Amino acid sequence: MFIRLVQDFGLESEVAKHLAHTYGDRAFSVAKLASLTGKRWPIVGRRLHSEFPYIDAEVRYACREYAASAIDVIARRLRLAFLNAQAAEEALPTIVNIMAEELKWSEREKKSQLEAATKYLQQEMGQNVNRASRERIPINLTKSEISEYVKRFNSLDTDKKGYISLNDLRASLKVRDQEVPGETLHEILKEIDLNLNGQVEFDEYLQMMAAIKAGSITHSRFAQLAEMAEEDQRKKISVDRSGGGL
Repeated sequence: MFIRLVQDFGLESEVAKHLAHTYGDRAFSVAKLASLTGKRWPIVGRRLHSEFPYIDAEVRYACREYAASAIDVIARRLRLAFLNAQAAEEALPTIVNIMAEELKWSEREKKSQLEAATKYLQQEMGQNVNRASRERIPINLTKSEISEYVKRFNSLDTDKKGYISLNDLRASLKVRDQEVPGETLHEILKEIDLNLNGQVEFDEYLQMMAAIKAGSITHSRFAQLAEMAEEDQRKKISVDRSGGGL
């Protein structure tokens, strides 16, 4: 089915697989609502978020299936709020704009829907609770621990930007020949991104490590990635100094 969607409509393979899996034979009805991308490929299907296969047509289809609020779409129709609350919040403006076209919302209604959905993500999906609980943990780390964490942070922040992005995580995994889906990378970043700006600053990383030391958090995939990156960097330096010989 997904091959037919790709061939008949010009959808990305990942998007076509998602539509086929989610909607079954209704996927063709959804695909017919997809907007042109303005690109050579994919021809149709504008993503609501670059890291996830959800497209504009799904919002239009939801509205025609009686979805009446942005919360309904992100929580019950797409379920993006449960998969990744941060990505759902980033996609909200696009979702609200599409719904406004379908349901003839005024600017006032659009603003109201955006505020209500944002509040839902922050309160019902735990964004504020998780962030506040971690921010209360004091950074009780030794100088040697902080020094080690500086090395690990810099091993991911190879461009010395002062923060770590999704692309930095991808690059680190690529060195190890590991391919990780974008939605998983988003989840890893979300574990530690306290200010929800899509980046990890050093103080956020220290807060996470302090929480692990205090026992309030038992495991962090981001912390594990940083440790592996620092280990790879150390091995590379060792080989370079030896001239690469045995």
